[in-house]
Amino acid sequence: MDSIKIEKIDGHEVERRKLKSWGIWEKEPSEFDWAYTNEEHCYIIEGSAEVESDEGTVTIGQGDYVVFPVGLKCRWKVTQAIRKYYDFR
Repeated sequence: MDSIKIEKIDGHEVERRKLKSWGIWEKEPSEFDWAYTNEEHCYIIEGSAEVESDEGTVTIGQGDYVVFPVGLKCRWKVTQAIRKYYDFR
């Protein structure tokens, strides 16, 4: 399994990649388990979360472009209400 990939992108890159045409997901502070059956690409609009997997814990927040690999099993801890654009591939 690949690792979670995170990169910082700016508003110009959001426009270039047409991320605003993707779906929007929002979640209040909470904790939950999740398993990825498809690869997810997402861009964090606001908020933050810690995502814990067998590979360790990553923190994601505003401005992060994140790719979650197929097969990843993890625990999300939303630390600040989060809002993201997302696309499953």
